[in-house]
Amino acid sequence: MSIKIKHSVIASLLGLSSLNLMADEQKHILMVLSSYGEKDAAGELVKPGYEFDEMSKSYLVFKAAGANVTFASPKGGKVLADNYNKEKSYNATFLKDSSALEKLESTIKLETLNHNDFDAVYVVGGKGPMFDLASDNSVKKIIKQVYENNGVIGAVCHGPAALLDIKLSNGEYLLAGKRVSAFSDLEETAFTKKWQMPFSLANKLSEQGALYQQDSLMFNQVSFDGNLLTGQNPFSTTDTAIAVVEKLGLTLDKPIEFKDDRTIKLAEQFFANKTKALATYNANKDDFDTMLLAMLGVYLGKHAQNQMERDTALSLMEVTKDAINHPMLELAMANTLLAENQFKAAQTHLAAAKEKFPDSTDIASLLNKVQSL
Repeated sequence: MSIKIKHSVIASLLGLSSLNLMADEQKHILMVLSSYGEKDAAGELVKPGYEFDEMSKSYLVFKAAGANVTFASPKGGKVLADNYNKEKSYNATFLKDSSALEKLESTIKLETLNHNDFDAVYVVGGKGPMFDLASDNSVKKIIKQVYENNGVIGAVCHGPAALLDIKLSNGEYLLAGKRVSAFSDLEETAFTKKWQMPFSLANKLSEQGALYQQDSLMFNQVSFDGNLLTGQNPFSTTDTAIAVVEKLGLTLDKPIEFKDDRTIKLAEQFFANKTKALATYNANKDDFDTMLLAMLGVYLGKHAQNQMERDTALSLMEVTKDAINHPMLELAMANTLLAENQFKAAQTHLAAAKEKFPDSTDIASLLNKVQSL
């Protein structure tokens, strides 16, 4: 007998309104993780798994909202995460939660679950979902059942791979006509180096009718479409999880925002109002991850799709270069200037960088090249 049915029976016996009881009962969220991860005898990851950062951030949001969380996976049992930093605040907090760790160490096998026990399904990303959840019938079945039972469906990064090939009772794809975000092709090009993805997630989603939504490289993008809530990348995780709890009618006692998410949102502000963004950063530098800002500037400059993105990349690198003090950042700035055809500015920048880093052969080589143009 499902949890909800049992509650209704109890309410009836007590002469209470089952509707009111249901409104007050704890919400149950099924968090789905990939089972694909695998390590060799030396402990090296040879198959990608789920993203620990995305799992821990989401779990902390759900816990803070008072939801009950069940971890599940295609194979059940222990599942492997991609490499992650245990010192990050959200991971450190999760790793101190013995109850959460116990659940994570023994995930429930998806095919054994009853959809009536859950108010929401939330699919965690990482590269693994592209290899197992994208074709796993059990996860698709329970997503369909919960969705058609007016439940909430959330997914982040590569997690939306689990939404592929789900046909509703009316014969239409779940994705058809829905606004959906997921890891973009540009982000795959920039960051997916070790693994060869089996397909383009953005293209597959679009082929099944999804109205694919994306922001710039690693910027926070969450798409809302009824009970379907999806996030583009790891930095969209917290807001995707918050959207899920809000859709469930839950509230958070205080706002939840982690340092890296706050840093990404600051980077986004450089698009809208550079002066204001600079003032915010300079007044509260400890609130932000300066290295993350710098690296975002490097990658955004390298993969920029337009001048606005290149200008923003230059702003991010300029504001962080003194604190980072690394020749790679100087080179990235010069290459971004060259991409904007600012040859004189690039030459001036490289000349100053050569004085700052006289032992950098890369800076000297690029300076010689620019001087010969």
